Amino acid sequence: MLTLLFGKNIIKKNVNCYKNLHLRCIVEIKRDLYLSALIDRKENGLVKVITGIRRCGKSYLLNTIFYNYLISEGVKADHIIRFAFDSAEDLLSIGESLIKLEKENRKADPEKFMAYIRAQIKDEKTYYLLLDEVQLLDCFESVLNGYLRKGNIDVYVTGSNAKFLSSDIITEFAGRGDEIRMFPLSFAEFMSVYKGDKYEGLTEYMMYGGIPLVVLRQNANDKARTLQNLFDEIYIRDIVKRNRLKKEDELQDLLNILSSSIGSLTNPEKLKNTFRSVKNSKITTNTINKYIKCLEDAFLIEAVQRYDIKGKAYIDTPKKYYFSDLGLRNARINFRQFEQTHAMENVIYNELKMRGFNVDVGVVPVVQRNGSGVLERKQLEVDFVCNLGSKRYYIQSAYSLPTEEKQEQEVRPFKKIEDSFKKIIVTKDVVPETYDENGVLTVNIYDFLFNPQIIEN
Repeated sequence: MLTLLFGKNIIKKNVNCYKNLHLRCIVEIKRDLYLSALIDRKENGLVKVITGIRRCGKSYLLNTIFYNYLISEGVKADHIIRFAFDSAEDLLSIGESLIKLEKENRKADPEKFMAYIRAQIKDEKTYYLLLDEVQLLDCFESVLNGYLRKGNIDVYVTGSNAKFLSSDIITEFAGRGDEIRMFPLSFAEFMSVYKGDKYEGLTEYMMYGGIPLVVLRQNANDKARTLQNLFDEIYIRDIVKRNRLKKEDELQDLLNILSSSIGSLTNPEKLKNTFRSVKNSKITTNTINKYIKCLEDAFLIEAVQRYDIKGKAYIDTPKKYYFSDLGLRNARINFRQFEQTHAMENVIYNELKMRGFNVDVGVVPVVQRNGSGVLERKQLEVDFVCNLGSKRYYIQSAYSLPTEEKQEQEVRPFKKIEDSFKKIIVTKDVVPETYDENGVLTVNIYDFLFNPQIIEN
């Protein structure tokens, strides 16, 4: 499906694009998972809040995909009000001065915005209010709260910072905010526009990630340059400005360390020691905690806690950290440290989060005799403990299973778990879906990524 933009009119056709046509040809990537989530929540009396890392497609989902859905359902265009608080044109339309906003370091005036909205509403029919980057509107909580009380306004907003959701929406709306977490492209979404086979596709996906802007670039140099520019011009600048950080170089160094250790256990104390030994820095654990929270709030990274499966308790530290987009992670280290084992683990983690699972790292304490016959305590690891409602799955990421010894190594933690929840090994080896004598399911990564139901078969 190609989208042709001609002036302001959008025409969708299955066509070939010719260079001699004065048209801009864009491949439209379907985001059906998120569109369905918006449709399911339509007119539910709550503020629909789309959160996620910047440039993952939130604005396009709301202002193009969902807008076109509403039009196709017979909603008149003048009953869909779109406003982006990071758009100069939209801000000028409500009488804001861009120079003053920048100079006074303030957000958009809520009174000007509300006056603009009042002028758009002409009757009692339902109006759909689609607001982009709403955290850039001053007092946005009170403004949205007011619209919740009006029976003919259905509100949808986007935000690029987790703090905006957790501390503002949930607290202020007291259960009347409905979050839709959006991620960069899944592998299946990526493959819908990739012009190669799934084997080449997964390698490229693990290298350059799923940010739509990057995926649609035509060559490796463009992809790499775009990722590095996004980091420097969008993510770092936004985090530093939003959190008023004074030592950007420390934040950059922390990102480099975390990028080099995805899927490895660490904690602020260990990171502090790394700073001291490598950078001769006196950075404190509190400062490192603050920086990590900033990176999490911007959806760049996610911390994953360890869970004692036998003791049924969480272990506070150390944790693992995964990147929401592998391309961004690789850009941080200039694409030098491409370890497919850890990259595949990160891909599986992101896929599980996209499917709505709560994900922990599993720990199985065991007591065994060492080579000298002395009893010793050890902890076996299960890569992912995945919970969704009453469902639970234990998943191991195994890049390859070349020998029976390696197979046994992956299965061993499962044998020590004394419950009946399903246990799965995901491998990059091209193997059929099989169960062993212990009831452990082995699937290949391609089937796992393309078929969300495979782990339930």
